[in-house]
Amino acid sequence: MIAHIEKVENGYSARFERLLHHSVEEVWSWLTENEKLSKWFIELSVDDLREGGIIKFDMQNGSFEEMKILELNIYSVLEYTWGEDIVRFELNSEPEVCQLVLIEKVNRVTNHTPRDLAGWHVCLEVIQALMDGRTIDSRSEEWTKWYDRYVQELEEISNK
Repeated sequence: MIAHIEKVENGYSARFERLLHHSVEEVWSWLTENEKLSKWFIELSVDDLREGGIIKFDMQNGSFEEMKILELNIYSVLEYTWGEDIVRFELNSEPEVCQLVLIEKVNRVTNHTPRDLAGWHVCLEVIQALMDGRTIDSRSEEWTKWYDRYVQELEEISNK
């Protein structure tokens, strides 16, 4: 399911929602434990899991971008900086499922924004597949498909 994107007071908000047939604790582990995190987003690693702590993004050139954890409520909320933007994961326990919500608060739309949104979309698909014991055949093909959709969505929102 494509993210719901809307213009908000200080930019844009993209909201992804997934219902996962796993416990909140299990889903949380995929967001915060480096061994699992590396399976769906190899460039990310949790350096210091606490409010004010650091998540690192490996730029793949020997350097790292440090992203500050802005809010942390174990098994519930993980929010951190993402360049000029903010990424927020929310977990909600429902009967027999965990609702995973990812919100990217986008300061301003750039040419890179649809790339990020398509990337998050595929990452969520990969998390779900891994947790369910499946694999995604081609992440790059999935990304290309969703990138085109997010370019279109952002153009429509910008024209409103």
